[in-house]
Amino acid sequence: MLSDSRFENRRRALASRLAAKRIDAMLLTHLTNVRYFSGFSGSNGALLVQKDLSAQIATDGRYTTQIAQEVPDIEAKITRKVATELLSGLQGPKRVGYEAGHLSVAEFERLEKACPEDVQLIPIQEVIEDIRVRKDAVELEKLREVATLANQAFEEMLEAGELRAGVREIDVAASLEYRMRLKGAERTSFDTIVASGPNSAKPHHGASERIIQDGDIVTIDFGAFKAGFNSDTTRTVMVGTPSDFAREIYQVVLEAQRAGVAAAMPGTPTKDVDKACRDIIQAAGYGEYFVHSTGHGVGLDVHEAPSAAQNSSGELEENMTLTVEPGIYVPGKGGVRIEDTLVIRAGAPENLTNLDKELRIIEA
Repeated sequence: MLSDSRFENRRRALASRLAAKRIDAMLLTHLTNVRYFSGFSGSNGALLVQKDLSAQIATDGRYTTQIAQEVPDIEAKITRKVATELLSGLQGPKRVGYEAGHLSVAEFERLEKACPEDVQLIPIQEVIEDIRVRKDAVELEKLREVATLANQAFEEMLEAGELRAGVREIDVAASLEYRMRLKGAERTSFDTIVASGPNSAKPHHGASERIIQDGDIVTIDFGAFKAGFNSDTTRTVMVGTPSDFAREIYQVVLEAQRAGVAAAMPGTPTKDVDKACRDIIQAAGYGEYFVHSTGHGVGLDVHEAPSAAQNSSGELEENMTLTVEPGIYVPGKGGVRIEDTLVIRAGAPENLTNLDKELRIIEA
């Protein structure tokens, strides 16, 4: 658990931004943001932060003990209707921000109905992202820890021979996930991708009952979740004797990925990281087969700001995280993706997922 002062400092940063926008308070209902600004990790909660630095939090009776331990500096309201309870107790006139990107229409209508007549709900976007995007020392240490355990599990799975011709994709995924859990992961960050042979041409294939065969490309995209934080890594290996096509696209993606990593420096526009990767793939004649953006931030969410895409805006800053994950996906033939998670530093970035990237061939 982070110190109370850390959460208080985060709420202070939020209150300052609210005041600049003439917002009196911010209602947080997205559980990741509730955790970021309070420390509460339960599955039902809401947090109200006011510009005068006061705060109220609510959860239900399942978490009475837990919230007292995790959020000792804010007295909790115990109720099932956490968000509406916090709003209904406000005294206006007040302008209250809400997380526009995380509410359904039905949820917004419930909030609006709960508001006193002189309380107005105001949609807020990007304010919280701007606070969360630069990681502090504690966050970075937790990200290193979860990335390390995931990478160790991957290496051990390969060393044990559990990825080979004759096994199913889902068997490889299960082995990797089991090893991550043994090392302390609470769960996976997302559904593990094991995409073999023609399935490797599908960027988000998943893991199926297809049996891996001699000559297959196998792309594995995996991540672990621990203590609120996520990891995200992709490696592509070859089983048996790779084709000339497989070798070619692997080398193109590897060159592109290394160029993207080299470009990831403070002050670099995020779209230029994407361009560094995309230009190499385009020059090799595979531009139409790079079908997604180059990267995203990783933290309490496995996909968060910043974004490195052709149309993204903003520049990289120190202590931001960013994945660099170019890929080539040729339908009917196969595909390759290589992904690292970086911490932006002055000079070269810190690579949290520093596994070997040279072409790895698994004996069939």
